[in-house]
Amino acid sequence: MDKEIGNYLLLKSIILKIRKKMMNTNEEQINSEKADETNFPSDIEKINSENTNSLDDYNFGWSTYSEITNGRFAMLGFFAIILIELLSKQSFLKWAGLL
Repeated sequence: MDKEIGNYLLLKSIILKIRKKMMNTNEEQINSEKADETNFPSDIEKINSENTNSLDDYNFGWSTYSEITNGRFAMLGFFAIILIELLSKQSFLKWAGLL
């Protein structure tokens, strides 16, 4: 029993050390990204000025808004098919009379 507890505590301490190293690595990466942002403000301003197309604006054709809307309707349709199969206890194709 004591050996199991000792193994558990050893593994727990190893996991905590790994997490601490990962957090330090993430903090260093964030700090380096912040330093990059301060060194090149003109590039960031260019990117922000080029991205004036809002997701809420409807544009005809292949636009971000159209793709998001299409994806949402596809998810609703897929959910409806699953709901029909669960409530009717038969496949959608059989329920629709296609099989």
